[in-house]
Amino acid sequence: MSSSRSADVAKLILIGRLGKDPEVRTTKNDKEFVSYTVATTNFPPPPPNPDGSRADSKTTWHHILSFNPSANNYLRNLTKGSHVYVEANFELREPEPRADPDSPQGQRQIFLRHGDYQVYIFRAS
Repeated sequence: MSSSRSADVAKLILIGRLGKDPEVRTTKNDKEFVSYTVATTNFPPPPPNPDGSRADSKTTWHHILSFNPSANNYLRNLTKGSHVYVEANFELREPEPRADPDSPQGQRQIFLRHGDYQVYIFRAS
């Protein structure tokens, strides 16, 4: 086994729609990044209930951060509702021990970081 972990990856692929226009932000160290949200809806819907009825499909909202300058230039031109394909690094963050359980810091979070991957916009033909 190699001591190098550079080949390890946890990646999530999303195909959905932007929930709002991407936002350009700055870190505490003045590094620019883009924050955006992608909505995905599971299809097909869940299996039928015993009575034959079927629950509606659920929409999940994914918050993604991009620190990639070339991707950021592209992202800042997209608008709410754009149909996108995104590949993002995936990291599960455990709750902070002393945080309020009702706050985001007090809950398990999935952190999605758009790194060297591509974002594609689907255009209607």
